[in-house]
Amino acid sequence: MSAVAIITGATGGLGQEFVRGALSDGIDEIWAVARNEKRLGELRERFGDKIRPVRCDLSRADDLAELFALIEAEKPDIRLLINNAGIGKMGASAEFPDDVIVNEVDINCKAVCLLCKHAIPFMKPGARILNISSASSFQPVPYINLYAASKAFVRSYTRALNVELKARGIICTAVCPGWIDTDMLEKEHNGKPVKFPGLVSPERVAAQALRDSAKGRDMSVCTLFVKYEHLLSKIWPHKWLMRIWLNGIKDYV
Repeated sequence: MSAVAIITGATGGLGQEFVRGALSDGIDEIWAVARNEKRLGELRERFGDKIRPVRCDLSRADDLAELFALIEAEKPDIRLLINNAGIGKMGASAEFPDDVIVNEVDINCKAVCLLCKHAIPFMKPGARILNISSASSFQPVPYINLYAASKAFVRSYTRALNVELKARGIICTAVCPGWIDTDMLEKEHNGKPVKFPGLVSPERVAAQALRDSAKGRDMSVCTLFVKYEHLLSKIWPHKWLMRIWLNGIKDYV
């Protein structure tokens, strides 16, 4: 039976690096999950016939149901599940429209849990789950409050799931990068260049995450800069860290 990887958000910058890494890891077929059919086609052209495009909007219940039905029907040998899809919006939480709040929670939290639930029955010992969290999960973060809270959920859920699945030989890793240099980042705000401390390439994040999961780690923290942030979040009061963050973004909000 072919070894399968399921990767959500596969057409984005970090998603494509996970596709590249999975192919180098001996995966026979990648179910590349994303909303945009054109970009999925381009992904297949770039990486070859091992890419199986799966169009799915993770915020839509009917699309998710079709994906779960496909898994159930084909009963694939899932060696890797990478929940990479995610969205985030900067702004005052009270000003977000209802649909923005619902979509962010649905994609960042609900879809992750449901995909894990439906994939685990088709995973054998040695299989791995990587759920993309964030360095913003280390402490509360005003003005990306909803995103940070959703990523804290993912980190906690993943580390606990790793313990639950230990007896089955399945590794779950919460990937906690800082700023990643992808098209998702707003490089300019009101005519001013935006500074991203500790900016790192998606290649480096994906490679580190796959190495850490292969070593059985329940968290992957890429770069010394982000490890330092993680340490500070443990020893400094979070209200101090929030003040530092607010001072850093005062020109953008």
